[in-house]
Amino acid sequence: MPVTPDIGHAAPETILAFDFGLRRIGVAVGQSVTMSASPLGVVSNSDKGPDFEAIDRLIHEWRPTRLVVGLPLHADGEPGEMQAHVEEFVRELWRYNLDVDTVDERYTSIEAEEALKKARAAGSRGRVSKEAIDSAAAVFIAERFLSGQTNV
Repeated sequence: MPVTPDIGHAAPETILAFDFGLRRIGVAVGQSVTMSASPLGVVSNSDKGPDFEAIDRLIHEWRPTRLVVGLPLHADGEPGEMQAHVEEFVRELWRYNLDVDTVDERYTSIEAEEALKKARAAGSRGRVSKEAIDSAAAVFIAERFLSGQTNV
């Protein structure tokens, strides 16, 4: 059987997406093949900075090809109050020598909370925690990035 070369298609990507917060950073893993993402939980954040040991473990476990961070914008598209913190987090992520992209995260936390509340009302999940909302928001960030890719 002849082999057909795969010309013009980008290699499949695994991404880790982050929903940055001053106390918690929601994390999700996404796949370009399935164009979907799954929540991984949260990484703590404090005055001392993000828990990079936890991020190191996630990078080692999932071996992403790219990192994606939600960019906090106001409804009018102007930068939000968290902009400087997110930009610093993005700079810190460069330590992994991976591409780091940002995605408009407007309304992802609201969408995540609504989705989790619907799942609870349907009986498919328990209490909706702040940690679950942050991780689910990271799923929406990952899926926004994946749906915007044109080379996959």
